[in-house]
Amino acid sequence: MAFPIAALIGIGSQLIEKLIPDPQAKAEATQRLVELQQAGAMRELDAQLSVLVSEMSGNWLQRSWRPITMLTFLLLVVCDSFGLLAFRLADEAWTLLQLGLGGYVVGRSGEKIMKEYKK
Repeated sequence: MAFPIAALIGIGSQLIEKLIPDPQAKAEATQRLVELQQAGAMRELDAQLSVLVSEMSGNWLQRSWRPITMLTFLLLVVCDSFGLLAFRLADEAWTLLQLGLGGYVVGRSGEKIMKEYKK
């Protein structure tokens, strides 16, 4: 089941409204969102969201592998920070953690939205 692109634009608009306090920056972000929609750049996001929706409607392991992976990685980073590992993590590990946690937040938001969408 493909997630409607219009719904993604709505989600983006809601995020802009909540996360950007400056009116000028908010207007610029909204304009950029409209440009992305018109350029068709939202198709890739639509496909990614479809994958997430499929995973969320699957079994426990399908729904949980991303959080388990990120929690494991977060544990490694925390242990590295306190010098508890026999080796040091590469600097790229922090970037990976940021990307992963960002993806997890988006995934959780998508899950909550899908519950509303299915009603």
